[in-house]
Parts: sequence; structure tokens; C-alpha cells
Amino acid sequence: MYAVNGNLTAVDGKVEELKGYLLDASKHMNDLENCYCYLVGENEDDPNSVYIVEIWEDKAAHEASLQLDVFRDLIEKAKPIIAGMNNFPTVNVIGGKLIGR
Repeated sequence: MYAVNGNLTAVDGKVEELKGYLLDASKHMNDLENCYCYLVGENEDDPNSVYIVEIWEDKAAHEASLQLDVFRDLIEKAKPIIAGMNNFPTVNVIGGKLIGR
């Protein structure tokens, strides 16, 4: 398995819109069998940021998802309201618990 996580910082006043785009993306993840987890979260100490945790079958599955029209469209819509991004190290999962896996 392959895990991706990071956070996106919204332009002032746009964090709710950004959350909406990411939550919309999460609905489409249900159609992808090789996406095991897609979580959108927030941190009260960092109110302009939205955190994302993704777990995929492998790196290729994640990269392929970024080429799907639905996600490319969402990315294009969100770009103007993203002030910054922090991608944390990706990891190859070697064990642990994931419901349904």
C-alpha cells in the first residue's frame, strides 16, 4: 500500500470552499477500488488549512487517479483558492490496521 498525506492552506476566507472541493473528491473515491482511504480533516490551531490522508493500492494507482477528468476538474477549480501546500513524506505501508483490509 501507498500512503499520501499533506495539507492545503486556503486563501483567507476560502477554507470552507476548499473543504467542499476536497469532500466532493472524497465522494468520487468510492468508485475507485484501489483507493482504500481518503480522509479530509481540519485542525483548530490552523483554521485556514485542510489536511488530507490517502491510502492507495500502490503509487501507480494514486498517480492514475490524478489523470481522471473528475479529479483534474476539481484540482483546477481549487487552484485559485490555495495559498500553499505542504506534502508530508509519502510512505509504503508495511503493516497496521485499516478497516476492510
